[in-house]
Amino acid sequence: MIRLTELLPMRQAGETFYGRVLRALKRLALVLLVVGPTVGVASADASLPGAGWISTWVAVPQPPLPGSLDHYQDQSLRLIVHASAGGSQVRIRLSNLYGDAPLTIGAAHIARRTSGADIDPAHDLVLTFGGRTSVVIPAHATVLSDPARMEIPALADLSVSLYLPKGVAASTVHILAQQISYVSRPGDATAAAKFPVARRIDMWPFLTGVDVVATPGAFAVVAFGDSTVDGDGSTADANRRWPDVLAARLQQTGRNVAVLNAGLIGNRLLHGSPGGGTFGTALGEAGLARFSRDVLDQAGAKLVIVRIGSNDLGFLHGLVPSGESVDAHDLIAGYRQLVRLAHQHGMGIIGTTIPPFENAAIPGYSTPAKDVIRRQVNTWIRQGGEFDAVLDFDHILRDPSHPARLLPAYDSGDHLHPNDAGYRAVASALPLETLDKLNGGSPKAMPHG
Repeated sequence: MIRLTELLPMRQAGETFYGRVLRALKRLALVLLVVGPTVGVASADASLPGAGWISTWVAVPQPPLPGSLDHYQDQSLRLIVHASAGGSQVRIRLSNLYGDAPLTIGAAHIARRTSGADIDPAHDLVLTFGGRTSVVIPAHATVLSDPARMEIPALADLSVSLYLPKGVAASTVHILAQQISYVSRPGDATAAAKFPVARRIDMWPFLTGVDVVATPGAFAVVAFGDSTVDGDGSTADANRRWPDVLAARLQQTGRNVAVLNAGLIGNRLLHGSPGGGTFGTALGEAGLARFSRDVLDQAGAKLVIVRIGSNDLGFLHGLVPSGESVDAHDLIAGYRQLVRLAHQHGMGIIGTTIPPFENAAIPGYSTPAKDVIRRQVNTWIRQGGEFDAVLDFDHILRDPSHPARLLPAYDSGDHLHPNDAGYRAVASALPLETLDKLNGGSPKAMPHG
């Protein structure tokens, strides 16, 4: 059995998640191989009726990496999240989606984080579930806490603390948090202003959403896709993923609009996590399969920005079972399904082009033949007229002197993921008026560009 410390050493400065995996693989002399079936799990309805409720923060649930199952026993988690929109009431969403046994939450609090693992006790609130301070979440289920009155400022750092009285494995997590959270010494520390830190973690176990009752007219934009949505390559603990930058832009202009990060590292549009090997089922269901749960079911969601497709190409011929193939027609058909689903639910949808990935650090990810398909798909995204608008990641991030690769100033170092400057560039390029037009109007009447 591969131990967590062997598979995923602590990250080095500026290192991407894929970089950590590759470094571990080299050290253990493992072959990067991903094979096997996709896991499909029915999801619970995460958005209950209620005037004014919108999601302000989400994390896509996924199984853990093989050999990396974290365990807790009579301990508290203090999970740090960054709200996008503000509101006057709050509730959280907890998931046992991939758990095969009931999950007991002995106590839960939400508070404003001050620094590190510490909170402001003047803004700390006990959360209840059906009027009780504890809850047992059945296997493969998701629950919402009761609404609670608490002022949540826009762009605030929040702490969600969960007491786990029984031995439990973190079977439902979000792997690439890009945010340090904390595990306590034994005992219920959910109300502790100064958290008794036993160790740090860089994932989010069990917590998949925070909703608020926002001001009239507020709505949510969902950023949906792969690790370039999840923020791989951005500075940890700094909220510099491009959805974070977009959320800050919106707030600075007086728009109380939530931006939800529904990114998932390694995710593909057409196929789920190939299973087996290093990644197992941790890379999630296909984008087409999880779109309803992670986009359409989000409270107050009116618009989705789709940034997926890179891994459908990059994983071919080495990282997926032999015989699996993807061409431009397949990807275009997949995008069309997303457009149809969004419009059926009255949502606007913005497409993004696939950025270049020449010399990507993952072995076999980049080939000239894959780049041909990428350019064919990008031409359709720009000119096909089926998305309501297009945010041209490729044009923004590529090196003008060598369009098959990322601009060095925007490269995190693995030639696949942007750095902070690259993520800031794409978030800054989206006209906010496009979001205004797509919210609530007839999506197909909107211009492209």
